[in-house]
Amino acid sequence: MATVLNKTKLNNLANEIWKSAERLRGKFKAYEYQNVILPTIVIRRIECVLVDWREKKTAEIREKHPKVTEKELRKTVKGLELNPKQIPFSNKTEWTMRKVCEEDPTLIEKNYRAYINGFSENIGEIIEHFNYRATIVQMVKNSRLAPILNQYASMNLGPDELSNLEMGYVYEELLRRFSEQSGEEAGEHFTPREVIRLMVELLEIPNPQKHLSIYDPACGTGGMLSVSKEHLFDRAESDEKKTKVGRFVTLHGQELQPANYAICKADMLIKNDRNAYIFFGNSLIPHSKESREPGDQLAGPSDRFDFMRSNPPFGVTWGGKDGYEKEARKFQPTRYNAGMPRTNDGALLFLQTMLAKMKPMEQGGSRIAIIFNGSPLSNGACGSGESEIRRWILENDWLDAIVMLPDQLFYNTGIFTYVWLLTNNKPASHKGRVMLIDAREQCEKEPKSFGNKRNRITDEHRQWMEERYHRSWEPGFGDENVKIFKTTDFAYQKVSVVFWQTDENDQPAYITEPFTKSLTPANVKKEQEFYESDLEFRITLKGKGEQWEIFFPLKPEENFAKKVEAEVNKVFAGEVKRLTKGIEDSDDRSKCVKSFFAGLDPQAVFTHRQYVQDSEYIPYGEDIEGFLKREIGKPIIRWKDSDQLGYEILPNKYFYRYQPPKPADEVLHEFWKLEKEAEQALQGLTQEK
Repeated sequence: MATVLNKTKLNNLANEIWKSAERLRGKFKAYEYQNVILPTIVIRRIECVLVDWREKKTAEIREKHPKVTEKELRKTVKGLELNPKQIPFSNKTEWTMRKVCEEDPTLIEKNYRAYINGFSENIGEIIEHFNYRATIVQMVKNSRLAPILNQYASMNLGPDELSNLEMGYVYEELLRRFSEQSGEEAGEHFTPREVIRLMVELLEIPNPQKHLSIYDPACGTGGMLSVSKEHLFDRAESDEKKTKVGRFVTLHGQELQPANYAICKADMLIKNDRNAYIFFGNSLIPHSKESREPGDQLAGPSDRFDFMRSNPPFGVTWGGKDGYEKEARKFQPTRYNAGMPRTNDGALLFLQTMLAKMKPMEQGGSRIAIIFNGSPLSNGACGSGESEIRRWILENDWLDAIVMLPDQLFYNTGIFTYVWLLTNNKPASHKGRVMLIDAREQCEKEPKSFGNKRNRITDEHRQWMEERYHRSWEPGFGDENVKIFKTTDFAYQKVSVVFWQTDENDQPAYITEPFTKSLTPANVKKEQEFYESDLEFRITLKGKGEQWEIFFPLKPEENFAKKVEAEVNKVFAGEVKRLTKGIEDSDDRSKCVKSFFAGLDPQAVFTHRQYVQDSEYIPYGEDIEGFLKREIGKPIIRWKDSDQLGYEILPNKYFYRYQPPKPADEVLHEFWKLEKEAEQALQGLTQEK
């Protein structure tokens, strides 16, 4: 199976198709271009298949019955066409795009609608999801129906000219351009075929001897599913094995975007794959008549799959007014019981959906390959939804390996991506372990970029990754680009710690700040117990247009109320004497002084030892007190461990290689060299003037 296609040929075709989009400028908004172009080329491709079938069937019948009349021949061929056992789709009319264009221009809309309405029900569903009939109204209104049909009426888009693999690239390139034109978020990243091929090999999908199911919860235009099966066909060495692939391998997918769903369905029909089951809807929510959109239609007890693979959209919001949080949370007691990620990134919901569809181990279990960006590896603190999902996966020992891919592999994004491999039936040598493969350098430059896709994985690079995955489990196989961890190596303890700060001389540091709590003996007592060291209070008092200040130190064992009373007696001796005249009881005298003090609107600042509140992430199994003593090196006031372990995976950290800085002399030499070049450039500009 060729993994490197003729990009020049495909680019030229995409450019030719794109010309029709340019004809829509001024008549359609940018986001409406795809509503015109995509269904038109899908219908033309279907038409090419039908026309080719009719021609072959006509020749076959004429050879057997040379005396048959043209009228009888057309009637016979049409009758066979309408039989689903002969061909999976049909059109009951005699129209084609070319015939529509050649007839009376005033009847072009009527004739084209008759043609569209003549398709079999399965093609009708595809047209309906494109909302193409409404688009025809706009095309007619804007005088664009005839120009668009004329452009495609003779364009050969049939499988004999463009394989499904090549047509997939064209669809995805057009979708990328439409996305750019309309300013949409690049959240949907179409998967290069070489990456799909890599995933097939890493999943170790065998040549089938019995029923074998492949599932994708976000199947897009169907690339993941189609290439998986095509690869199995290519690998089959005999007609018997190819027959088994066609007979035993079933494809199951779901897609939420109507245009992508329609393209996927059309692709499966064109290939006449009767073992493909594609559904329209959101695979992350329950399927219910009450929901505003269709949900997961593969969520029954029997919907368990041998192999699952997906490239779900990155960073797509599932909460808020535009999301589906209310519906998704209906799965919280079951599918999402481990946790739910933040509402601005639903990637981990797709993985949980796949894990929920694993076959039990007694039936052989399941294997999963899913592409993520970096967020699911480490986003979310200890106890968050993301961390809890990772904990659930790792503590169940489902994560088998992660492959770090090169950047700039995808059409709509240049970011680094990661292939996660998971299974609930690990071999003995894999149990309790997770392999990380650094394959970021395993690529070469594309001869010509395809959007953001500037790098590609060749067969040689793919084989390098496969070999590392298969052989690195063996004892003695060493490679600096492969590391194997225990599942608990990704666990950490989040410890809240409070410790004393010190100054540059490693002496206790102090800070003065307002006493923000109510100035009561009980509150001050709490501060004394916390700091366990001398405090200093400076209290400002106001009354009758005057202002006073009292200042006193307070030791941990001293009584705040008595210190205040003593200071008030000093500063306000005459006033206190007048207020307490005739009061013999000491407690009553103290109450009188407290009341007087409170009436002076006391505002306090206090000086205390400075402390730092922080959180330390300590590797699981390490002694907490020993870690804090070693890493903080300050007197610890207190620490508290979190109730639950956190989990994060940090591939960049594990494969970090120190690059020593250039020597100062070398840096200085480069600086002066650049300085000289700049001077020469400036002199050249001056001379030109």
